Order: sequence, then structure tokens, then C-alpha cells
Amino acid sequence: MLASIVWDVDPIIFTLGPLSVRWYGLLWATGLLLALWIQEVLYKNEKCPKGWTDSLFLYLVAGVIIGARVGHCLFYEWHELVTPHKFLGITMNYGNEYISHPLRMLKVWEGGLSSHGGAFGLLIAGYFLNKKFKRGYIWIFDRAVMGICITATCIRLGNLMNSEIYGFPTDMPWGFIFVRNHETVPCHPTQIYEMLYCLVTFAVVWWMYWKKKAWHYDGLIFGVFLEGIFVTRFFLEYIKFDQEAFESHMLLNMGQILSIPFILLGILLIVHALKKGPVVTEYQPETK
Repeated sequence: MLASIVWDVDPIIFTLGPLSVRWYGLLWATGLLLALWIQEVLYKNEKCPKGWTDSLFLYLVAGVIIGARVGHCLFYEWHELVTPHKFLGITMNYGNEYISHPLRMLKVWEGGLSSHGGAFGLLIAGYFLNKKFKRGYIWIFDRAVMGICITATCIRLGNLMNSEIYGFPTDMPWGFIFVRNHETVPCHPTQIYEMLYCLVTFAVVWWMYWKKKAWHYDGLIFGVFLEGIFVTRFFLEYIKFDQEAFESHMLLNMGQILSIPFILLGILLIVHALKKGPVVTEYQPETK
């Protein structure tokens, strides 16, 4: 029987002079291209204007990348201060250099992307996209979430190739020994767990769209997506190492805290969609 898996994959695919091509970047790009293809299929099915796919792709890609970077800097870059200081009568034991020096966020080569930050960025991008489409804010995400699932799957595979964001030691036969992080015991490959729940969520919402015509229920697909992604993420955090030291003193870690608003939003969307019932969602060109 397999006792464990020794994981020692080089995160760099190849190097050309000063340029290094990494699995993580390649998988990010692959996920985005697959999302673009999925969106074209959905919009073609609903006879939407041809330019809509490109607009959605540009807006949401910008939103997820900017949001992921800003989210990491604001949510996870808190470090214990050597000398605590007081602000408005409150003793601050932790500080964040990105708040005092926000231009540092532009230094993307320093690394750091947050999936929750990316999610918030998508929500903001959707607001501006809806001003262009004028079809409804929720309408956009009922159709975008399938591509988001696939992109998230590719990103988690990228995390695995980087030997990062994994779980506690385990005696399960599928435990991974992450050699590049100097681990000597098998750990939960939570990157694979997250890939699986992204794929399962994709399968569910894809089935809902095509077989149950759930896209006629405004917000139902989006709500199910939020529950599939963030409920599982919330519980998975219990077997993952904290990403930053400050989380060790928290009842819930940052990933769990940031998941709660999305879980609540998903419940509200599902209840509202089922209560409201089916609506006409097919594209109808404006007439003058």
C-alpha cells in the first residue's frame, strides 16, 4: 500500500536568460483561457452579442488579478511590531507596511495573491461590467461562475506545483511529503482537495445550467457556486497551516473569516431565486 507521495517538483518549467517560466503562471493563463472558452459557449447559447465575451473577460481578469494582489496585501501582510504603538487609544501589536506604503502593492514580483481578494475584485468588476451590459449584476455571475471554477482549479494546481498552501501532517496514504519545503512527514495535499471541490462545484452548476435550465432563476447558479466553494473552503481551513503567524491567535483564521460573507450571500441568493421563480433572461436587443 502507498504510504505517502514524495513531492519534489521544480516550480520552474524552463529558464531563458533572466526569464523563468513557472508552472504557476502557465496554469493561471490556462485557467483564464478555458474560462474564456466556456463563456463563449454560454453566451452563444443565449444569443448574446459577440463582443460581450471579450468585455467580460477583460473586466473580470482585471478584477481578479488586482483584487487578489490588493487582498493579499491587506488581509495577510500583518506582522508583529517590535514596539507596539497606540492609535486612537488602541494599542496596535501588528502593523502592515502595505497600508503605510501602498505603492508597494505594485511590486508583484514580491509574490502574494489572495483568492478571497480575487473574489472581492470580481464583485467590483461585475458592477462596472453591468453598467456596460445593462442585463443585471447577478445575471453576469450566473454565467461567469463556471469559468471561475475552472480557473480556480488551475490555480490550485499551480499552488501544488509551488509546494505551497498545504495542510497538517497526516497518516493517510495520499499524504504528500513536500521536500522543497524541508518537510519530512506526509501532509494533507489541500491543494488537491481544493481542486476537487472546484471541479465538483463546476459539474453541479454546469448540470444546473444545461439540464435544469437554472439560468432562468436569477441568482440560483451564483448562490450554489458560492456555497460549493466557500463552505468547503471554510471547513478545509481546519486542516491547513496558517498562512501568516498572526492567525495563530485567532479563533477563526483569515480564510474562514473572509469566507463567511460569501456563504451568507450564497444563502440569500438561493432563497431569493427560489422564492421569485423563473424569469425571462434571454437577450433582447434594445429597440429605438
